[in-house]
Amino acid sequence: MSSKQKNLSTHKEFSAPHAAKFKIAIAVSEYNEDITFALRDGAIKTLKENGVKEKNIIVKLVPGAFELPLAASWLYEYENVDAVISLGCVIKGDTDHDIYINNAVSTAIMNLSLETGAPFVFGVITPNNHQQAIDRAGGKHGNKGVECAVATLKMLELKYELKS
Repeated sequence: MSSKQKNLSTHKEFSAPHAAKFKIAIAVSEYNEDITFALRDGAIKTLKENGVKEKNIIVKLVPGAFELPLAASWLYEYENVDAVISLGCVIKGDTDHDIYINNAVSTAIMNLSLETGAPFVFGVITPNNHQQAIDRAGGKHGNKGVECAVATLKMLELKYELKS
């Protein structure tokens, strides 16, 4: 279903009984910070509401979306976290620059998950204009940061279950 038809952050009830044990990093792009900081705030709020301890949420800023994969890798390596959420916003411009950035970042984030066996969650929104970005950062279509936090917790619970 397209975002035109619903709030994408609405999700089924879920349980994260081991959330207090999880340590989660969030890499946030400073570019389009009015949007990315709203995504960050949604993710942090959701993690806390579901039992992640504030001291176990590490937030670091990076210049732009292109820097997110390297920052995510460093956070995983140096902060000893269970998962990393990468949040950014690349708004379509007059050229195809956004396509190259979005493709490179999404592929790199996916590869980090596959290489490490840890959840690296892609939270880069790719709107056509600023209003669409607002709509996905706490506006009428929800907050992608919330969605990423929920996905992270679900993946960590699945990993915990499979390892037990």
